[in-house]
Amino acid sequence: MPLLTNVTFCVVAHESESHIVLQFADSDNLLTNPKVLTLLMAENKTLVAPMLESRTLYANFWCGMTPQGYYKRTPEYIPIRDWKRLGCHAVPMVHSTFLLDLRRNASRDLAFYPVHHLYPWILDDIMVLSFSAKQAGVQMFVCNKEHYGYLPVPLKPDQNLEDEVESFSYIVSEALIKHTLEPSHFLHTPLKQKDKMMFDEIYLINLRRRLDRRQRMLSTLDVLGLEATQTDAVDGKALNTSQLLELGIDMLPNYKDPYSERVLTRGEIGCFLSHYNVWKQMVEKGQQQVLLLEDDVRFVTRFKSRLITIMQDVKATGLDWDLIYVGRKRLQLKEPERWVEGVKNLVHPDYSYWTLGYALSLQGARKLLQAEPFGKMLPVDEFLPIMFDKHPREEYMAHFERRDLKAFSVEPLLLFPTHYTGEPGYTSDTETSTIWDNENMSTDWDRESSQKNYAGTHPPVSSPPSSSSQQDEL
Repeated sequence: MPLLTNVTFCVVAHESESHIVLQFADSDNLLTNPKVLTLLMAENKTLVAPMLESRTLYANFWCGMTPQGYYKRTPEYIPIRDWKRLGCHAVPMVHSTFLLDLRRNASRDLAFYPVHHLYPWILDDIMVLSFSAKQAGVQMFVCNKEHYGYLPVPLKPDQNLEDEVESFSYIVSEALIKHTLEPSHFLHTPLKQKDKMMFDEIYLINLRRRLDRRQRMLSTLDVLGLEATQTDAVDGKALNTSQLLELGIDMLPNYKDPYSERVLTRGEIGCFLSHYNVWKQMVEKGQQQVLLLEDDVRFVTRFKSRLITIMQDVKATGLDWDLIYVGRKRLQLKEPERWVEGVKNLVHPDYSYWTLGYALSLQGARKLLQAEPFGKMLPVDEFLPIMFDKHPREEYMAHFERRDLKAFSVEPLLLFPTHYTGEPGYTSDTETSTIWDNENMSTDWDRESSQKNYAGTHPPVSSPPSSSSQQDEL
């Protein structure tokens, strides 16, 4: 058969005399479904692709094509890409990974090279293959009946090999949220150089009993080239009343959760103590700036280089800062937050939730400790807005005389939760717990009616503009 030159590797499968197929896959595509070959063969198509996903709307198929052979946006694309229309769909283009049935005579006419003598467009490998399929009367199909794997977003013209390595790293980190990935025993995998970016320490807060989260985060940090110090979180479910008395912990008077109307839980106390212990350790070591990460976060593409750039700008401008949110949930959406003058991608935050990840200066850590929060405790993600004077409940803020924490937030955000309330796989060690002063009274939110998901809290997914390239879907 003619040469299919853009293929990075291929797998030939002989399942029986009646099944001779050729699977093509770019080497930077991650196939995470172990049944993908069997499933595609069962479709009994000449050329069929498993739909691969990215963190954007980009995928390995087109639903429309212009007369010049370029990508065309159509109404069918997003419902298929978002698994709202399931099936094996006839499309004018598939690329990156697909299965070819060698039993069909028409498959002999499919090629990237030599180019079909009637090919009229600019030379582009996937367009050449699509044209040859059309000339041979072969319909391309893409299947989205299951989740099959991931592919990276194409690079822009000004990006280089280092950018490609970083892009692939984040595809791997995304796959690690749902899958355990082990390097092949047949390949040599060189150790990746790791660093702490511009921080004295990167602290990873993890409950000892949550081994699953710890392993995923450590694997992800390895892939991203980040060196982190794992610190044991305080297990609020294991705290007893005598321990709380010994620590001098008391709930902030009249505190009520703004959504469930419940009081403080021991899980929330454990979470607060986990962060507090890092602040204390930071001050004891005299560390000038650290990054705190919780163990249920997902990283956006180019997290490392983007955060480094922001911290370099902060340093260059001499910005006086105590805390910089890297991931959070913005709660007040009425007015846009003010941009920080002289620093790109940094805003003055309003009332915010979550402590997924944040940078903290030594000065900021001292301010948080000096607030002496144990005798007037509330969840740590509500304590922080109080400290920079942005909490909507004046009666809560009145208990803290000094509220001069200099807080900022990365915008757009660089961290998001791996799971949201009510999603499959979601678990909470703070919300499902016991009341702070009664270890016999358990709490468990009605998660389906939880209002904790606000606009702007999910990772951004670009809507497809109307230009001619499939990078429109990035």
